[in-house]
Amino acid sequence: MIERKSLEVEKAILVGVINSDQDEIKSNEYLDELKFLTQTSGGKVINKYTQKIQTSNPKTFIGTGKLNQIKEFVKKNNVSTVVFDDELSPAQQRNIEEILRCKIIDRTGLILDIFAKRAQTSYARTQVELAQYNYFLPRLKGLWTHLERQKGGIGMRGPGETEIETDRRIVRDKISLLKKKLSSIDKQMSTQRSNRGSLIRVALVGYTNVGKSTLMNVISKTKVFAENKLFATLDTTVRKVVIGNLPFLLTDTVGFIRKLPTQLIESFKSTLQEVTESDLLLHIVDISHKNFEEHISTVNQILLEMECLDKPIIMIFNKIDNYNPESFDEDDLIVERSKKNFSIKEWENTWMSKMNGDAVFISALKKDNIDLFKKKVYDTIRKIYLTRFPYNHYLYPENF
Repeated sequence: MIERKSLEVEKAILVGVINSDQDEIKSNEYLDELKFLTQTSGGKVINKYTQKIQTSNPKTFIGTGKLNQIKEFVKKNNVSTVVFDDELSPAQQRNIEEILRCKIIDRTGLILDIFAKRAQTSYARTQVELAQYNYFLPRLKGLWTHLERQKGGIGMRGPGETEIETDRRIVRDKISLLKKKLSSIDKQMSTQRSNRGSLIRVALVGYTNVGKSTLMNVISKTKVFAENKLFATLDTTVRKVVIGNLPFLLTDTVGFIRKLPTQLIESFKSTLQEVTESDLLLHIVDISHKNFEEHISTVNQILLEMECLDKPIIMIFNKIDNYNPESFDEDDLIVERSKKNFSIKEWENTWMSKMNGDAVFISALKKDNIDLFKKKVYDTIRKIYLTRFPYNHYLYPENF
């Protein structure tokens, strides 16, 4: 697996764009998330740049003037890494690196780096490794010079064209072997899933760092690793849970994120299979995050692409203990009433209406409203059981 060798904190700057799809406010919000990603990966962000463009430069993504401005800052402050919020083509990445003379990473590469850092089990490491090789294969030539400076990465025989072509064959062979290995593991996992009997399957889904693992620990009474960091959980965890007299299987899955790399979706196909084969989805949302509604849209888009959006879904709004709306005084005509001023009760009424009652507001950490959450899950699972096994209705009372 491709790993960074340096343990030193790298000084980094961030680059984003402003266009018809994202205004200045949205671009800055995305860069804030990119900063969190960079810090999670071990970097220290010292500056950020944005540029208004409608169409990206095919050679350097951003304009020459902005690139020269960044170049001066990089040289003056000894910056080692520049991170772009959008995915760069291999040619763009190579051209920018030649101009700035430092390491260039895009959002996809950064997320892959975090996944490599977080992967704990052999299966997760294999999945990440496959995604990394698929991503780096078309970038080998552009990566060559900075890999040589880092004394790490794929092949270190020199920047000659013959050596690069040799490396490409090695990487293709490695990809083939990793696919075969994952295919074998996928078959084993598929067999395991088929042996779980008639138990209802429930999957926790949501944006990264919303508290899925914390909630799983609360309701399954087990110790799944949970941390206030992006992608703290990569490995799928399945636990048998009983609420009242209803047993079901609860799965904790990898968190989603905006622009989740296609390489990861493909590599984690078996892990995400837990979602596609589930009977009920618990969509966990961090309501204390200022962009939580956009996070909901991102997760729903990924679920749509996975053809899972038509499954029964309960919206679980977590971290109500951290929610802090902006102050609003009805007598103050200057302050505009908006969603930023909504109370938890107002959000509850809004989403209960949107989800036809299938929404719960909790704090998994403080265990606030956990009984209400269990009641909602119990009632939903009971309906699924009664639909599947109508003759066993006497086994499942209405109240748990």
